[in-house]
Amino acid sequence: MIKIRLICAMGMSTSMVVQKMREAADQLGLKADIAAQSETAFEEQGETVDLLLLGPQIGHLLAPLQERYRDAGFPIAVIDLMDYGMLNGEKILKDGLALIEEAK
Repeated sequence: MIKIRLICAMGMSTSMVVQKMREAADQLGLKADIAAQSETAFEEQGETVDLLLLGPQIGHLLAPLQERYRDAGFPIAVIDLMDYGMLNGEKILKDGLALIEEAK
């Protein structure tokens, strides 16, 4: 099972993106645990993930998070603004899966 976490500022639009990503995973026959949470919650839980995605509104946190988790072994990326705004869960998921493959 692939575990993907999305970190966001407020959570409203990101929860819709998560739903679209889950639907895309189902259509692809992919077993995936996809959820949204705050940066603080992610850090406090100390989760092990396959991919960490940031909402565009907090893209400025990319470099600090990459530094903090550089030895964790999972890719971190900012979701494309257009894909995020259009709730293109399928493209966000496929882009994320490509990042996971590249990191192997």
